Amino acid sequence: MNAALLSYYEAIEQASADMLSAARNGNWDEVVRLEGACVLLICQLKAAANRGTLAPGESTLKTRIMQRILLNDAEIRHLAEPWLEDLDRVLAGRPVLTH
Repeated sequence: MNAALLSYYEAIEQASADMLSAARNGNWDEVVRLEGACVLLICQLKAAANRGTLAPGESTLKTRIMQRILLNDAEIRHLAEPWLEDLDRVLAGRPVLTH
């Protein structure tokens, strides 16, 4: 069992859940900060994956964790769409409509 490797997946899942919570609250600075933490965790995960593998049961758990991360990511992207449209308007010099 490679608990250390699995702990990286769990940490990334927690960070993605925290990102979703921040996005729901409109705290985009926190989303960006947490995204940076995810990037670091992913780099650490890649290094750890070179040193070990998951057992079959752990691979199943990893798959479930990855599915939850992808669902969080999809909702974050959905929540970010209006914010990104506002940013495009600001950059283009057009007025921003309130939501």
